[in-house]
Amino acid sequence: MSSIEAALAAIELLKPGEKLVYTQIAAEYKVDRRTLAQRHQGASSSRELNGQNRRALHPHQEQELLRYVERLTRQGLSPSRPMIRRFASQIAKRELGIHWVDKYIKRYDVNLISKWTTGIDRSRHQADSVVKYTLYFDLLRNKIGQYNMDENGYQVNLI
Repeated sequence: MSSIEAALAAIELLKPGEKLVYTQIAAEYKVDRRTLAQRHQGASSSRELNGQNRRALHPHQEQELLRYVERLTRQGLSPSRPMIRRFASQIAKRELGIHWVDKYIKRYDVNLISKWTTGIDRSRHQADSVVKYTLYFDLLRNKIGQYNMDENGYQVNLI
């Protein structure tokens, strides 16, 4: 417990009606009188609390996002930075800044390691079209129908 927290605890232990003198308590716990008074009156809070309040996601939400990213990575679908930003924006229910992902990765740098995937081969990329898939499966269906036989050896499509 820090000295400022101990001083605040001492103030809370005062009985109702007992005289509160910030100067005496501040001197006893070796803290600044103004800081003690402001914290006690709720005018300011610690930097740690301010940092937690300004975060877009609660630490539990960040951990859940981390598990989701790791699960996607294990499945071979490593999310990009814009994807992580969109996921977090949906959780936070507001648009997050461009650098939010960089700060998030810095906080969890041990757990998030980006990997470059190899590009798709040019011939495979050119072959990847709806028309070509449709043509292939139509040809396949025709051949299966042409040579389809039941258990007795009769051609099913010709009867």
